[in-house]
Amino acid sequence: MTKTIRLTMAQAVVHFMKAQMTIIDGEKLPIFGGVWAIFGHGNVAGIGEALYQVREDLPTYRAHNEQGMAHAAIAYTKALFRQRFMACTTSIGPGALNMVTAAGVAHVNRLPVLFLPGDVFANRTPDPVLQQVESFGDGTLSANDAFRPVTRYFDRITRPEQIMPALKRAMQVMTDPVDCGPVCLSLCQDVQAEAYDYPSEFFAEKVWAFRRSRADEDELTVAVAALQAAREPVIIAGGGVLYSRASAELQAFADKHNIPVVVTQAGKSAINETHPLSMGSVGVTGTSAANALTEDADVIVAVGTRLQDFTTGSWALFKNPDVTFVGINTASFDAAKHNALPVVGDARVTLEAISAALGDWSAPRGHKERAVNLKAEWLKAANNAMTATNAPLPSDAQVIGAVARNRAGENSVLLCAAGGLPGELHKLWPATSPGSYHMEYGFSCMGYEVAGGLGVKMARPDADVIVMVGDGSYMMLNSELATSVMLGKKITVVLLDNRGYGCINRLQMGTGGANFNNLLKDSYHEVMPDIDFRKHAESMGAVALKVSSIAELEQALKDTAGSNRTTVIVIDTDPLVTTNEGGHWWDVAVPEVSPRESVNKAHAAYMEARKLQR
Repeated sequence: MTKTIRLTMAQAVVHFMKAQMTIIDGEKLPIFGGVWAIFGHGNVAGIGEALYQVREDLPTYRAHNEQGMAHAAIAYTKALFRQRFMACTTSIGPGALNMVTAAGVAHVNRLPVLFLPGDVFANRTPDPVLQQVESFGDGTLSANDAFRPVTRYFDRITRPEQIMPALKRAMQVMTDPVDCGPVCLSLCQDVQAEAYDYPSEFFAEKVWAFRRSRADEDELTVAVAALQAAREPVIIAGGGVLYSRASAELQAFADKHNIPVVVTQAGKSAINETHPLSMGSVGVTGTSAANALTEDADVIVAVGTRLQDFTTGSWALFKNPDVTFVGINTASFDAAKHNALPVVGDARVTLEAISAALGDWSAPRGHKERAVNLKAEWLKAANNAMTATNAPLPSDAQVIGAVARNRAGENSVLLCAAGGLPGELHKLWPATSPGSYHMEYGFSCMGYEVAGGLGVKMARPDADVIVMVGDGSYMMLNSELATSVMLGKKITVVLLDNRGYGCINRLQMGTGGANFNNLLKDSYHEVMPDIDFRKHAESMGAVALKVSSIAELEQALKDTAGSNRTTVIVIDTDPLVTTNEGGHWWDVAVPEVSPRESVNKAHAAYMEARKLQR
């Protein structure tokens, strides 16, 4: 007879989570690093009581904003290369919907997180309940259905026994290299409190191993033949290299076969940027060296990248008409993009297999020599961009230079997400170790930065976590600054105040538009905002400073390095100045008809540029 244990559905959830384990570097660890929770009437009596009972084994963290706590959970798993993850629980209605944007972040970036929002009553007796979204035409809908397009797996639990197959499926998705992404188990609030006799074996400890899929031999043969015929090959390294923990294999492959490596936003830090064959960022925000080599490449080896438009220059970057793409990816969906020769498999084992088959083959010596020369030219330009001048306001690049000179290192993690900073950081930040560069640019979600910094610090408590954020993104979501203080998780926030959305203002100008509604001075207001970010951060418990020059910024970075409290350093910056060198065209549609001549000229240039798209 099967032994059972009587638990509520919510208790079954947390006991199951507590029993899920993983092994990292030979050490067995809980696969769930904890649960973020903001309680409301839809989860406090069910999941809330259940979490209290296991608080010693499965820690619960209190946040100030549901979206913010979900960003922290996402950053946590990204920092740990998807080997561990977290859960997030809220009440129904606005609490649940606040996490939908974060679910989009996790979905686009292929990152695991378990969403456990409360839901309406399954028995429907008290309908409509507080915060219930009613559909006139569908009695089964609730606000949580908004999670469906931004999760890899969605389930609504309307009976207590349904949680067993749902949790098993959730774990399969979150640990699968192909399907990996967010899961939403929508927990009806009455069912959370209902009891059921669960089989004891459901709560037995389980250790999850991360699968390394091996490529098909025929696909490997075709890829090897393409490389053997190459004269100017280039490797594009994406985030999949980091998730595969394949940085050493990537560098060894490049060394052995004389192939330059360029990196996407997600792939930056997959190779040490001081390595001679590391050309830095590629595409719209690419270095001049990386883009020059990629434009001429006859074979592109795309490893662990989904080839989004910033990487491909909206598919206008590749100028060689005979270029061949080799797509190495665990997901066939990504491996075969744009007629690539697909090699479906794990990045580490696939690179090793191709390298073994290539033997002593390498690209011509002249290819490497050209790459080394192009990189030297780029480094001069980058250093010039990051050097302070006597301009009234510093540029983003000059601020990056100051931060890099004082805080970049093997134990530092630079984090950012949106605005103009990602482009400059992609080009300029000196990433030297895996995970030292943490950019959320799949969804480019404003407001990710501060909460994300907290999540990284929780994942890597010994790291020096530096968050660079613009004033626009900081204003979107900054509440987890207080949470970082409350939890004693020190992060350093460098806040660049250019008084508005400087990045989009530049894009507006670049497409012929008038300066309108982006910078504060160009938007409608009766009173011009004059926000004191130093006082704001200080009011949430952070150590806060306002500096007026690059020299003062450098001193502040040195003075606060040893502090154990979250620190915010504010500096005013120029909204218009960017690094001229490098970069590439990006497809942003320009109006075909306009009464403004500047827009008409921009449209004509746009149509010419489109002719280069593959």
